[in-house]
Parts: sequence; structure tokens; C-alpha cells
Amino acid sequence: MRDIVQRNTVALVGRPTRLGRPFADKDHKRRGFPEVFVSREPLVSCIIIFFNSEAYLAEAIQSILAQTYPHWELLLVDDGSSDSSTAIAQRYAHDFPGRVRYLEHPGHQNRGMSAARNLGIRHAWGDYIAFLDADDHWLAPKLAEQVAILEREPTAAMVYGRTLIWHSWTGRPQDRARDHTIDLGVPPNTLVEPPALFLLMLANKTQSPTTCNALLRRHVVNAIGGFEEQFRGLYEDQAFFAKLQLKAPIYVAGACWAKYRQHADSCSARAGRIADYYIARRPFLTWLENHLAQEGFTTETAVWRILQKEIWRANHPHWQRLIDLPWNLMDRVKAVKR
Repeated sequence: MRDIVQRNTVALVGRPTRLGRPFADKDHKRRGFPEVFVSREPLVSCIIIFFNSEAYLAEAIQSILAQTYPHWELLLVDDGSSDSSTAIAQRYAHDFPGRVRYLEHPGHQNRGMSAARNLGIRHAWGDYIAFLDADDHWLAPKLAEQVAILEREPTAAMVYGRTLIWHSWTGRPQDRARDHTIDLGVPPNTLVEPPALFLLMLANKTQSPTTCNALLRRHVVNAIGGFEEQFRGLYEDQAFFAKLQLKAPIYVAGACWAKYRQHADSCSARAGRIADYYIARRPFLTWLENHLAQEGFTTETAVWRILQKEIWRANHPHWQRLIDLPWNLMDRVKAVKR
């Protein structure tokens, strides 16, 4: 397994492109690149996907406009909205020509989160890609600090840090105390070699990266095939990050750069309402089993053994509830004490 991981890693990192930097030459107008991108600094392609997000979309866009790092483009990907979010996105594209672009599927189709992200990736021009969901929020130094890290760590395919689980956006005093960050599961400010993060994520021993808090090299995103379009919502991010964590070093930072809004209509909230977490997890684990086989991970590897344990848990949810019961009771006691 070690040889497989090292061989695949070499194919993904160590050869960064500089698609943003050639814009500084005198031919940038002839080649069709907007004047705003004339810079020797790396260009970041920011991608917001949205579906009926009129309540939050403008706020998400404003958090990109407020970035201290100036060399970015914004792609607004409409996944078939029927509310005013389409008009909001088109207005920003009109107000910031060349800098902000509006994209949609043919016929204004709704094709799911993975297909929407892939549409943005196909139209991205930057060295780096950053995702922001329409109901989330970036802190102002996010891009500047993350670009600096990836420029300093040439073997890292991605950087991410802590994410604020954001309840206080409501303005209610009782929600302020609910804001928190989740433990990273690894020492902060560390370059983690594959497949260490994957093993921790699969066993639920670390925070899975949030798409809103990551910065990725575009050529690596393309090399792993982008997002898996069979996952329209649930597990679309975990399938993508699993592919990346199996193949490339990732820098895990201690800083918090994003706010992950908690509300009843969010994808994470809908996942929490599913009657059985383990049953909902089965399609992801089935896909993952096939993916590992295609990547050459044999049944003797630690990756395969942990996966089989998770598959057993998904196939025996009643037994797993009994196993989890003492831990759930301990968590409730701790919550009462707090």
C-alpha cells in the first residue's frame, strides 16, 4: 500500500501550474483574459454553487468581495433555482464583468451539488480552487493566508483548517453559546501524508474537511476527476475528499477561516433527520469499496480493514446502536454538566 500511495502522490503534486501568472504578460488581452487578472500572484477560482438560496447568497458573495487577497475570480453556479437567487447571481455578474461569472446547466436543470461543482471546475481559470456554499461565510483573510501556505508547501495538494459551526448568525443570544469548532484530530499546522487523514475520517476520528474551508490546487482537482456526480447531496464532499486523502499530502492548519451556517434547510441538517445514519452511509461505503479496489488497495491493507469494519456497522445498525449506547450516555452527561 505504501508503494501505491507514494506512486500516486508523485503523479499529483510537485508540478504546480501557474495559470494565473501568465496574465501579467503583454498578450493577455489578445488571449482573452480579463484585465483584472493581470498579476504575477496566483489566481484563485472561487466557486459558489446554489439552489434556491435567496436568503443567504448575497452575504456569501459579499464575504468573497471582502477578501484581503485581491487575485480571485468568482463563478456563481446555479443548480436550477426557482427563486430570486438566479437574479441575485446575475446582478453580481453584471456589476463585476470579467471578475464574476454566472453559470448554469443546459435548460436550467437541477443536477445536484457534485455536478454543479464540476461545472464550476470546468470553467475555472485559477491556479487554486476554493468552494463556498451559498449559506456559508468566509473570514476576510482566508484566501491570503491559505495561498501563502500552499506557496510555502509545494507538495501539499490542499490546505484546510478549523471551521466555525455557526449558530449565532440568527442574532439570538441563546445561539451565541452554541458556536464551536470541531477538533481537527491531528496536530495543527502539520503536513499530513496519505492515507493518514483518510483512515481517521473513515473511522470518524477526525473532522472531515468542509468544502467552505479548503483551498486546493486546480491541477490536483482535475487529476482525481473532480466530484462524483452520483452523490447529488449527502456524501458528495466525503467522496471527493476521500479520493484526495488517499493520494496527496494535505496541510492541516490551526486557523479558522470559515463559518458553516446551521439552519433547518442545510444539507447537514437534512442528514441529521435521516432515521438511521448507518443506513444512509451505505451508498458511500459501497462506492468507496469499489474505488479502493480500482486504486489497487488489497484486502491486507489497513485501509481495507477499516472500511470493512464501517461496512459491518452500516449493515448491522441495531447492534451498533447497542455498542454506541455507553458513549452516547457519556456525551449527554457531559452536556448536562456544561
